[in-house]
Amino acid sequence: VLDRTEAGTIAFWPEMPPRGDPTKFRTSIPPKPAHRMNLWSIMKNCIGRELTKIPMPVNFNEPLSFLQKLCEVDMEYSSILDKAAACPDPLEQLALVACFTVSSCSSTYYRTGKPFNPLLGETFEFDRTADLGWRCLCEQVGHHPPTTAMDCMSSEWHMYQDYTMSSKFRGKYLQILPQGTTHLVFRKTGHHYTWRRVSSTVHNIIVGKLWVDQSGEVEIINHTTNERCQLKYTPYSYFTSATPRKVYGMLFDRNRERRMVLSGTWDNRMEYQRITSVQPTGGPAVTNNIPTAKYGRPVVGWEANTPPPGFEQMYGFSLMACQLNQPDETVSPSDSRRRPDQRLMEEGSFDEANSVKLQLEERQRERRRSRESHIASLSEGERAGAEYKPGWFHVEKDPISGQAIYRYSGGYWETKASGKWPKSIDIFSTKDQQ
Repeated sequence: VLDRTEAGTIAFWPEMPPRGDPTKFRTSIPPKPAHRMNLWSIMKNCIGRELTKIPMPVNFNEPLSFLQKLCEVDMEYSSILDKAAACPDPLEQLALVACFTVSSCSSTYYRTGKPFNPLLGETFEFDRTADLGWRCLCEQVGHHPPTTAMDCMSSEWHMYQDYTMSSKFRGKYLQILPQGTTHLVFRKTGHHYTWRRVSSTVHNIIVGKLWVDQSGEVEIINHTTNERCQLKYTPYSYFTSATPRKVYGMLFDRNRERRMVLSGTWDNRMEYQRITSVQPTGGPAVTNNIPTAKYGRPVVGWEANTPPPGFEQMYGFSLMACQLNQPDETVSPSDSRRRPDQRLMEEGSFDEANSVKLQLEERQRERRRSRESHIASLSEGERAGAEYKPGWFHVEKDPISGQAIYRYSGGYWETKASGKWPKSIDIFSTKDQQ
């Protein structure tokens, strides 16, 4: 089923399977072994370089692919989207969506491990239709720069994005600058939201305990109603007594009048309050201090889940993170669960995982060189058709931003149901085979 939203985009609404008996997911993973390695011994030669191009041992990883982590950070609190879909007030719906965007940062408070960089063509599916009402598909669609496409669908909402980032090591800290836009469409109303992710900084690279901070501003826009919310993530400072990890923001109606305030922390909870009397416009765009304003009662829009028992020994994983890499023989041959170096790391075999990781990365370089050599041998007219093409996503023009964006092409879940996966290169093989 295809629905056209008021913003002019096409939303793909397939018939979702009914909810049923959920898969029995595991609640823990093997504990992290005590493998010591000096991070500075590796990072000292990486100052100013793009870290996605630097091979890193698995000792600094967590046993998840970035595809899996993207699914986790975005979908762990999907119940907020279900609540927003049922909300008749568009302003409150926007407030809930804003709280949902903050929830994606919460896991970074406990976790500093680096996810595995996906191989080109690697996929990850997470079908939670039976218990949570949605299913998600991610694919690594580009390698330089690394680009991930994601499509997550429920019967009430549709979220999609392509994600890339730049990262620079500055000596004492590492900057991660996300790029790309996240789209969210609600089926009943057609309300179409977009936002970009906030920047992250990893501190104490040289000495001390690693910790992550979020900072910057994010704008969540409802393109259907022209209402928007502006959030500010305050960077932590040793020299102030301000609340650490603080987030505050303001929600504006289509006339740019202040209607709600939001406040909280990105690791714990967010609340929103209606403004019952509003000072004249013209002040700062984002503020948590409105002298003449009066507020309604605070409403909790998001609250972090309690980590599972023993999470400190499980890389700081949430319950959903523990479930992501659970073996599943029904998934695609290119699914992250089948990645051997990642599985070896989860099982505690770090040395073997490092060896296999190097082999997989070298095989990927060989495939890229072979592809580039083949393209160079073609005529100019033939080269366009020989470029790498993702298996389940395609590029189209985003009618909102006017930029190219990867969109789901369809067919993955039907292919899985048939059990007949298309023939392709075995990206997880360390042998010379097609």
